[in-house]
Amino acid sequence: MTMIRHLSRADVVNAGALDWAAAVNDVHETIRLLRDGTAGMVAESVMPLGADPRNKAYGLPAFVGGAYNAAGLKWTVHRAEPIVDLPSISSTTIINRLTDGAPVGSVESALLTRMRTAAVSAAAITALKPEGIRSVALLGAGQHAQSHLDMLLALFPDIGTIHLWNRTRAHLDALIAQTDRAASTELQPHADLAGAVQDADVVLCCTSAPQPFIDASAVKAGRLIMQIGFHEVMFEAIAATDIVTVDLWGDFAEKSAKSLFQMYRAGQFEAQHVAADLPAILLDGWKPPAGASLYFSSFGLNVFDIAFAARILQQARELNIGTVLPSI
Repeated sequence: MTMIRHLSRADVVNAGALDWAAAVNDVHETIRLLRDGTAGMVAESVMPLGADPRNKAYGLPAFVGGAYNAAGLKWTVHRAEPIVDLPSISSTTIINRLTDGAPVGSVESALLTRMRTAAVSAAAITALKPEGIRSVALLGAGQHAQSHLDMLLALFPDIGTIHLWNRTRAHLDALIAQTDRAASTELQPHADLAGAVQDADVVLCCTSAPQPFIDASAVKAGRLIMQIGFHEVMFEAIAATDIVTVDLWGDFAEKSAKSLFQMYRAGQFEAQHVAADLPAILLDGWKPPAGASLYFSSFGLNVFDIAFAARILQQARELNIGTVLPSI
């Protein structure tokens, strides 16, 4: 009898999902497999769930070879705002073995999605700012902001100050209250956006804003602006930036709501103006010119979700974590 393993959120944590070093290693290894052709993905399927463009369901398939040995599908539903006690994003990833198609298990994967997103940010920051960073502006107070804050505190202990901003101050206060802070890093909340970004080496945009709010005034020599959220960066800001980088450029540029891809479809940005993607940055050692202003668009690659889920399922099996059920 073939058995499958289901991991709840608590199971995922117990199986080691909060290991930031392992998460960043997954990013590097998956990019290598993607370059080699032993990992890949096809376009996501998107289903609107109402008038608000943020309300959508996504089906995201991918395969990852090597030690991951996985083919899988992430099914995720996004809502603009949480409803009652439900989160704004719910997600499950289903994994089969790549070599023979045998079912392996399923994972509650909203946490893994946030981990892989922040791990990509960590890898990109390390490569694009090799001189190190002293100050970061973190915009937003939702779950992606929380994951990025946790990542910064875990992987960048030399940061002096993390400047925090969110439209709703109560949400920002809650974010600070629930964060285990390194003693050497100051968390500085700001009432206004300009004050938050004023001295930042890196600006992390982790909001669900439906309209862009980062204008050209945020562009500064040597500063890295990273877009994680929905549509936060104005076209004028991207146009004013010296160097534009992405995790990857693909068919999703034709329909993604990310600011850079909207700008591309509006005829105001050409794909050849992308200076580097993650394979070039992480594998080829591409570096930006000293003092250049930088923009990084993080689309969010489903191939990372499958790699993360496969690794966690492997670790859960070794630790006998989760609920095991008959499959066929």
